[in-house]
Amino acid sequence: MAGFSFSFVCAVLLCAAVAQTKPTLRKERVHHEPELSRQAHEDNKSFQYDHEAFLGKEEAKTFDQLTPEESKDRLGKIVDRIDSDADGYITTAELKAWIKRVQKRYVYENVAKVWTDYDLNKDNKISWDEYKQATYGYYLANPEEFEDATDQFSFKKMLPRDERRFKAADLNRDLAADREEFTAFLHPEEFEHMKDIVVLETLEDIDRNGDGHVDEDEYIADMFAHEDGGPEPEWVKTEREQFSDFRDLNKDGKMDQDEIRHWIMPQDYDHAQAEARHLVYESDQDKDQMLTKEEILENWNMFVGSQATNYGEDLTRNHDEL
Repeated sequence: MAGFSFSFVCAVLLCAAVAQTKPTLRKERVHHEPELSRQAHEDNKSFQYDHEAFLGKEEAKTFDQLTPEESKDRLGKIVDRIDSDADGYITTAELKAWIKRVQKRYVYENVAKVWTDYDLNKDNKISWDEYKQATYGYYLANPEEFEDATDQFSFKKMLPRDERRFKAADLNRDLAADREEFTAFLHPEEFEHMKDIVVLETLEDIDRNGDGHVDEDEYIADMFAHEDGGPEPEWVKTEREQFSDFRDLNKDGKMDQDEIRHWIMPQDYDHAQAEARHLVYESDQDKDQMLTKEEILENWNMFVGSQATNYGEDLTRNHDEL
């Protein structure tokens, strides 16, 4: 490593530890569920807009490869999977559950991509020691190359933080993560039992004076570096008002962990529920508040253009993959 500068080595390791492993450092604090289409599903033009906006143009082209007959056939197989109790009817709850599953598919695909990087002994589990070696091994073996105080602080902070998060995800306490546990480790915001960790990490990131709370200046400093000494932009003034009016719920001038949870994990709108209701309302010909396969296939264009089929992507997959 003599030919590489310290700053290069540190940059590589920091990028690996943050970008490749998990979202421990984030400026976008609020964890929204993926928002579904804002447009009414009224015609093929709006369907095309949905495909390109949420899949990208290349992914959207995959749907164009199917004939209407092929689309209906594959959609029918997806409907069978949505019907979890196999009673022949798709309820709003079943449709909502399916939409949420589709929304989270990217999470599991991300874990699949990095799994072999950490499962060093190929036992289909990732132990804490394996993860630590893969992520921090060079730092631990060569601490002399990380003499800068800032870099030392970064690694010394990240390692115990990762260990704490790993142990929270390790539900059976065997210090080895199966795929579900490792998914919770990499994407804690997606799992209910990990949300306390997400809140705690957010607090630690923003709480500069270490008093266990986030005051208004710390809240602003997390998103805006006031370096030139000039007036604050209007959006910063708006964020100060947001802090006073909506973040600091008990009006004591700071946010505690409950208030941070309320901020970064809003529960005010369920996009999957809204989309499920929309699809049922638009396709429920007999108005029994449930859908049959026939009703769905009759209105197949709407489902192709909805999150229920990931805006068309599911129709191009083998149904056994879903």
